[in-house]
Formats: sequence, C-alpha cells, structure tokens
Amino acid sequence: MDEDAILSAINADIAKLQEARALLTKSAGLGGPASRKATANVSPRQSKRRTLSPEARKRIADAQRKRWAAARKPKKAAPAAATRKAAKRVAPVKGKKAASTKPGLRKAAKAAPAGTKPEVQKPEAPF
Repeated sequence: MDEDAILSAINADIAKLQEARALLTKSAGLGGPASRKATANVSPRQSKRRTLSPEARKRIADAQRKRWAAARKPKKAAPAAATRKAAKRVAPVKGKKAASTKPGLRKAAKAAPAGTKPEVQKPEAPF
C-alpha cells in the first residue's frame, strides 16, 4: 500500500467519525448553534455568601483556643519500660564511633587511630 492510499483511508475514517459525532451531539443537544443560543440566555446563578452568627463565631474561636491549649501542654511521661526500649533503639553500638557528617572529618577519622581526635583538613586557597 502506498502513502496516498493510506492517507485517503484515514481521511475517510475521519469523515465518518465526524458525521457520527455530529449526529450524537445534535441528538443530545450538546452542539450546534441552537444549543449555544439557548445557553447564552441563561444567566449563571450567583451563590449567596453565607455569614456566621456572632455566637457561632465565638464557639468556633473557643474550640480553636482549646485545641491550641491542648497542643501547648507538655505530654505526660511515658512508662519507664517504653522509654528504655526507645533508648535501646537509639543508643549507638559499643565499640563503634558515629560517622561525622563533615567530609574532612570523615577522611581524618578513618586515618586516625581509635581514641584520638582527628585533625580537620582545611582546603587550600584557589589563588
């Protein structure tokens, strides 16, 4: 099949689909000049803005202040067993040092023997 035959087949399919669409939109009242004129005359409905009474505003404000006060209160101490479990999870493993987050300290910590303080390597000036 050559390109011209393919293009003509596609154009025929497009024409059929456009006809089917036109029939569907007319029967549903979705397209065409008649339906556009009918919708143009209808004005959009404006919603009336609702206002709160002073009593309702006061109730809402009091409830919010109560929530803020509850959030500011210090939390009750957890049972001792629960805190011990949490401390075990967070506590570092014995014999291992925590890795430094600074790049210069990481290199120095690897090279330095255990128990000594690593020296920080400062980068040289570019000029």
